[in-house]
Amino acid sequence: MQRRQFVQTLGAGSAVAGLGLLGGCAAGGASGAKVIVVGGGYGGATAAKYVRLFSDYGINVTLIEPNPAFVSCPISNLVIQGSKTIADITTPYDNLEKRHGVKVVRDMVASIDAEKRMVKLAGGGELPYDRLILSPGIDFMWDTLPGMAKPGAQDKVLHAWKAGAQTVALRKQLEAMPDGGVYALSIPLAPYRCPPGPYERACMVANYFKKAKPKSKVVIFDANDDIQSKKGLFMKAWKDHYDGMIEYRPKHKVVDVDAATNTLKFEFNDDFKAGVANVVPSMRAGAIAVTAGLATANNRWCEVDFLTFESKARKNIHVLGDSIQIAPGMPKSGHMANQHGKTCAAAVVALLEGKEPLSLPIYANTCYSFVTDEDVVHVASVHRYDAEKKTMLTVPGSGGVSVAASELEGRYAHAWARNIWADTLA
Repeated sequence: MQRRQFVQTLGAGSAVAGLGLLGGCAAGGASGAKVIVVGGGYGGATAAKYVRLFSDYGINVTLIEPNPAFVSCPISNLVIQGSKTIADITTPYDNLEKRHGVKVVRDMVASIDAEKRMVKLAGGGELPYDRLILSPGIDFMWDTLPGMAKPGAQDKVLHAWKAGAQTVALRKQLEAMPDGGVYALSIPLAPYRCPPGPYERACMVANYFKKAKPKSKVVIFDANDDIQSKKGLFMKAWKDHYDGMIEYRPKHKVVDVDAATNTLKFEFNDDFKAGVANVVPSMRAGAIAVTAGLATANNRWCEVDFLTFESKARKNIHVLGDSIQIAPGMPKSGHMANQHGKTCAAAVVALLEGKEPLSLPIYANTCYSFVTDEDVVHVASVHRYDAEKKTMLTVPGSGGVSVAASELEGRYAHAWARNIWADTLA
C-alpha cells in the first residue's frame, strides 16, 4: 500500500496519525533496520503495524508476545456481565504477519542488553535491534498483599484486570455464588489501568445480579478518596438502575487478603468477608521494564520523552502504554496506548532515517463505560505537547463527558471497539 492510499484508509481509531504524524517520515532511508516490539497489546501491536506502514514496509519488525491472540480489556466487563463471550473480544495476530509482514515470536523477553542492543528470549536465543519498543502493560505489586503469596490464593481471589482466563473465571465465580451473596470489589490507589474500569465492573456485576440474583449485593471498597472518573454519571446509574444493590465505600485501602475465607483486611477499617472477592492490586510497569532499569519513577513507572517515547534511562529503547509515568490528565487506557503506538512508530521511523521527529504530537482519547448492558457513558480528551514543560497537556475545552447514559452511546461504544481493534490489528 502506498503512503497516500494508506492515509485515505485511516480508520476512526487513528486520530493521531490523521493529525499529521506522517509528515516527518519519508520512506526508504531506514530500509533494513531492525525494530523489536515487546508486548502485543494496544500500544505494542499498534506500534509494530505502524512502523511497517510509516516506513513503506522498509523496516523489519519483530513482535515478541507470549499469547496466541490479543484479548481486549475494553469491553471485557461485558464478558463478566454475560452479554459477551471471551471470543467476542479476542483477535488473532494473523493480520500483522499476513498483511503487514510483522514477524510474531511467541515468547517472552528474559533480559535486555542496552549496550549491545540485544534481547534475550526466555525460550532461548537472542535477537538484535536498532530500536526497541517496550509495551509490557502492567504487573501487580503483590508484595503489598502478603496473603496473596500463599499457594492457590491468586487462583481463588481474582483480579481479572488483564483480560483473558481470569475474566472467564470471575464470571464463573459469580454464577456459582448463591443468590443473596455479596460481591466485593477492591480498587487500589490511583494511578492504575483504566480509571473508570472498576466502576463499570460494579455496574456490570449488578446488572447480572438484577437479572439472575436479585437478592445479591455489590460492595465497592475504594482506596481513593472518591470515584476517579465519571463520578456523577456512575452515581446516577447506581441510583437509577441499582438502588440498594451497589454500596460505595471510599477510603478503604486493602492491605491484605485471606483468600481461604474471601476476607479483605483494611488499613483503618474492619475486615469484610465476601461471597466473591475481586481484588485489584496496586500496579506498576510490566516486569521486563522494571528489571531493565527503565522504571525510574518510584521504581514503578517508566519516564519517557513524549515526543518519541524514548526512555529517559536508556537510549534506543522506547516505552509505551500503561507502563509509563503519565502526563497530567493522561489516563492509562487502551485508546491512549494506541495513540502512543502511532506517535512512537512515527518517531522511530524518523530517527532511523536520520530525521527529527515531529515537534507537536497530539493524542486523543475516548473511554466508554457501560452502566447497563445497553446504556453507556463516555469521557474524552485531547492532549498536545508543551515544548516549554516538555510534557503533554490537555487541550483546554477539548473532550468532555456524556450528558447522560444512552443506548445511542452504546452503539458508539461497540463501533469504537470494532474500529480500534481493526486499527490495531487489521
